[in-house]
Amino acid sequence: MNRRAFLVASAATCLATPAAAQVFNFAAAAAYSAERRGVSMLAMRRGEVIFEDYPNEGGVTRGWELASGTKSFTGVMCAAAIQDRLISSWDERAADTLTEWRNDERRRITIRHLLSLTSGIGGGPIARPPAYADAIAQPAEMAPGERFAYGPTPFQIFGEIIRRKTDGDPLDHLTRRILAPLGIEPTHWRRGADGMPHMPSGAGLTARDWARFGWFVLQGGEGRVDRDALRACFSGSRANPGYGLSFWLLRNGLVPPGRNAGIEIDTALSEHFGGISMAAGAGNQRLYLVPALDLVIARQATGILQALMRRDSGPHWSDAEFLRLALGSIELQ
Repeated sequence: MNRRAFLVASAATCLATPAAAQVFNFAAAAAYSAERRGVSMLAMRRGEVIFEDYPNEGGVTRGWELASGTKSFTGVMCAAAIQDRLISSWDERAADTLTEWRNDERRRITIRHLLSLTSGIGGGPIARPPAYADAIAQPAEMAPGERFAYGPTPFQIFGEIIRRKTDGDPLDHLTRRILAPLGIEPTHWRRGADGMPHMPSGAGLTARDWARFGWFVLQGGEGRVDRDALRACFSGSRANPGYGLSFWLLRNGLVPPGRNAGIEIDTALSEHFGGISMAAGAGNQRLYLVPALDLVIARQATGILQALMRRDSGPHWSDAEFLRLALGSIELQ
């Protein structure tokens, strides 16, 4: 069999509350995912795996590239750096570290601007992260805070800031500070010609490890990072209310990463559960965070290259439809 499903109790898992029971339908969501190149789907509640499915040659121990799902590690890195006092706050100016920015229009750019993609520096070509030196050489195209510009360049700039602050490799720092203590071991992580890790894309994780990271975030950092700094990752900007600091926020006003990005949301559903956030990458790699339900859902798939080249002729992916299936319905007691 090339398909593995594990459920606790049954395909419909109930969460009892005083007024209602939440009835999940993970099996239906898994079938929807599998029909769209899915290779893994995992639901974790309160830190415990309650459902997992590995169709299409997926597997428990097999890692898959997260594409731009990688970006969300940077927000958590920054929250940890704030706790460690490597960074004073989200509003620390990047020029405090990038001294070559101090005498031009980039001197007003903050860490918040970089990771909310509102720095005024262009995002750069999707899926083609520049070398760190090339990233920090990019000029500002407009004043910070004015426009949301999606792309890899700001995350590479953040990588250079962490490199200078730690005098070392940013991925090594992330591993020591966050991943290793959580028992998370990337199966791979792309690097550029400069030897530095790609911060906006290229990480590979198993579904279990990605979900474990999501649960860590949902728990406010489990005491390992500054809770208030981490909470800031889920506040949108004026330029894009639907993007925080490296995380997508499924709410009204979301500006998608591109015209054909495929992010399709049900804002009423998100609001019903008090807000749903996600890390997202090409090929519909997804890590959904549903705080009201203590729930994390990881979904991985093949087809990253086809998605980036806009040549995916398979069934349409909808985050809204997937979540409607997964979260099921409310049944009044």
